[in-house]
Amino acid sequence: MKRRLSKQIYVGNVAVGGDAPISVQSMTNTETCDVTATVAQINALQNAGADIVRVSVPSLEAADAFGKIKLATNIPLVADIHFDYKIALKVAELGVDCLRINPGNIGREDRIRAVVESAKDNGIPIRIGVNAGSLEKDLQKKYGEPTADALVESAFRHIEILEKLNFSNFKVSLKASEIFMTVAAYKQLASQIEQPLHLGITEAGGFRAGAVKSAIGLGMLLAEGIGDTIRVSLAANPVEEIKVGFDILKSLHIRQKGINLIACPSCSRQNFDVIKTVNALEQRLENVLEPLDVAVIGCVVNGPGEAREAHIGLAGGCPNNLLYIDGKPDYKVQNEDLVDELERVIRARIDKNANSQL
Repeated sequence: MKRRLSKQIYVGNVAVGGDAPISVQSMTNTETCDVTATVAQINALQNAGADIVRVSVPSLEAADAFGKIKLATNIPLVADIHFDYKIALKVAELGVDCLRINPGNIGREDRIRAVVESAKDNGIPIRIGVNAGSLEKDLQKKYGEPTADALVESAFRHIEILEKLNFSNFKVSLKASEIFMTVAAYKQLASQIEQPLHLGITEAGGFRAGAVKSAIGLGMLLAEGIGDTIRVSLAANPVEEIKVGFDILKSLHIRQKGINLIACPSCSRQNFDVIKTVNALEQRLENVLEPLDVAVIGCVVNGPGEAREAHIGLAGGCPNNLLYIDGKPDYKVQNEDLVDELERVIRARIDKNANSQL
């Protein structure tokens, strides 16, 4: 796939756009004023592989808490702010890495200018975040309902404000819960601006439905080279958003992080309990961020072929199962030893790879 060439900006030390890897981000759902809980969640997201984390900052009290959170973490943080320009000015002083604030919603021109000047002085990018659920009233009246055209028109209103103030250090998102509307809006905007695009299907739903909707919507755009950073929005633990985000990128061969587990759905031909084995492996290997292809196939029909294509593969057999290393059959493993042996081999391979890079 040929990726859309966009302007590159920096959120902290993370490059977004241009030839930078597509970054994966999430958002905390703790009470921001609870500094301890919020820091713990940010650290959990970082450990899961997050590149950027967004934090809602709805009040000046939350802004003070944000300052403490920033000092206690070392991942780029985006402050999500609506309406109150004073909050934006406050977090800018406290070291925020990006402002998610729509300039047209701040109010008077002098307030907008103050926020933009502060962003300029501190080298802070702005994310314009258009959402189908909060379109301007006149656009709702004009279009009758949220549409792709309405999202794009709203985005350009905010873009024009920043351009008049000679500010180009921004990215844009156009989110809706409806997949086709979202995709159409991003495609339209992608051809008209050079700024990086933050992709997301907003309010996608619970873990299963939200992951499916996000994979379809984001996948349609990413497959066409559109998108520079992504957030999977799930009504679930935010850590799951990071996992699903990387799974989407892995499936499209865009970015590899963590174990790429190839597993059969299992049938009566299986020579071991595939589902139980895979679930156990996933739980044990959650902390592995290094890329590695692992195939776990329960029978001799597809097992050898899939195992040969993976770094480490297991093909079910009778009486014993055959373990493949780098495409070649190596040794047999009994059913009762499968999970322990696979974990041992995988972790040994990861350690070997790490040592070879020293």
